Amino acid sequence: MERIFSYGPKFVENIVQAVSRDLLCFALQRVHDERFRIVMHIHDEIVIEAPNDVTVEYISDLMSLSPPWAETLELRADGFDTNFYKKD
Repeated sequence: MERIFSYGPKFVENIVQAVSRDLLCFALQRVHDERFRIVMHIHDEIVIEAPNDVTVEYISDLMSLSPPWAETLELRADGFDTNFYKKD
């Protein structure tokens, strides 16, 4: 065992990244439960294939739901519709 040096901001960064990952996983599960095909995810993005009658607002609302362990956390998702993957 060995002692390593660290500092406060490093701990905060790791905590924020861990919570962000958990929120993304919760959103992925919600989208999957609605039977949308998840093509990939990148950092804080989810790429799905959906029928033409599904709106971006519906998917954004679905992803904005807070998990039970963070009910008071206000989330907002944004998105866009395209035929091919591209960065916004």
